[in-house]
Amino acid sequence: MRRTAPESHGPVRYGPPLPDQGLPVPQELRSVPAAAADRFAAEPFGGGPVLRDAAGGYWTRRGLRAAPDRVAAAPGAPALLLALTGALGGDLLVPRPCAAWWAPQARLLGRSVFHVATPAECGGVPDPYALLETVRRVRAEGGDPRLLLLSVADDPTATVAPPEMVHEAVEAAAGEGLHIVSDETWRDTLHRPQDTVLLSPAEMLPDDVVVITDLAGAFLPQGWPAAVARFPDNDAGASLRSRVLDVLTVLGARVAEPVAAAAAYVLDEPAAVADRLTAAVRLHARVAEAVYHVVSGAGAVVRPPQAGRHLYVDLGPLRSALAAHGVGDAQDLEDWLSVRLGMPAPGGHRFGDDLAALRVRLGTGPLLGSTDEEREESLASPSPLELPHVHRALTLLESAFDDLRDDARRRESPR
Repeated sequence: MRRTAPESHGPVRYGPPLPDQGLPVPQELRSVPAAAADRFAAEPFGGGPVLRDAAGGYWTRRGLRAAPDRVAAAPGAPALLLALTGALGGDLLVPRPCAAWWAPQARLLGRSVFHVATPAECGGVPDPYALLETVRRVRAEGGDPRLLLLSVADDPTATVAPPEMVHEAVEAAAGEGLHIVSDETWRDTLHRPQDTVLLSPAEMLPDDVVVITDLAGAFLPQGWPAAVARFPDNDAGASLRSRVLDVLTVLGARVAEPVAAAAAYVLDEPAAVADRLTAAVRLHARVAEAVYHVVSGAGAVVRPPQAGRHLYVDLGPLRSALAAHGVGDAQDLEDWLSVRLGMPAPGGHRFGDDLAALRVRLGTGPLLGSTDEEREESLASPSPLELPHVHRALTLLESAFDDLRDDARRRESPR
């Protein structure tokens, strides 16, 4: 298989975006930035009082009290993480795999990034023993690990870390004096919120943990970049927030006024926003479950999805069948599977995983339809999997994975 030019690939320059919602923007949300389009005053760096007050209310409703002067906003979570990394200094520790946009922020600043293995039960948080060993090794080699970035509702694995895992990881990090940043972009997309317990590290250590949330996870389209950060309510938190605002100012990274209006609107969570989010999460959960059964039935390894609009699939058991298509690593798999499925299938190497491992992230958004009318129909339907356009998309997916399964079986050595 002919590989495209190597410079066109790689997680630093070409990391995949967050899994797309695959749904049109509702009319009531479209009207909010339109009403703010004629405002001439620029939104302050770190967000204006209306946006910060809305963010404070959003976190307070989730048990994380946040005064407006302990909140900062930026045009997307990558800008916030870049500012945090610059303000804190030192090297960055992240779980393997992790969100594609985490490591490039540190590398851009010339900082080292160290990946830590995750427990078998979930992604998003490091195994505590592996974390302690990594910190010890990095320090012994002259490194300066200062910041642990984790995600209890994870991209790319779509898992939710059990509270006991979060406790152990956070206690290990705090014991080593690490700063902790919790990316909670996906916390509002739990597939079974009544059955899943999500514990924020900030609930454990409210005076030591910074929480960041990209609103493209649950609330806003990706084309309207906005993210918010919650800082500890103490002198150290106030000082860190001030340094982050300095970096955002140097970068010129402020939320556009119309987007800030939309962000404040959704963070207030009026009934229309809450109802739409509930329906969207339910739809993606149903489609994700269907995809899970397709890929696991074909022999691939995948954890049951618990949050978000994606799954993380290991096609290692189908390696022999994939080799016949010239697929030998994650980049080959990304190239081949994206064409075969007609949808993005970013390889695991983009999430800090081993290039040799045959892993990909599959999103559910592309399966909801190809037009706004089809996507709205998917959202409104009580049985979206039975709609012709969704059924066709899932059938194409099933056909691709069933072909791989059958090829792998034919290539098995006789017993």
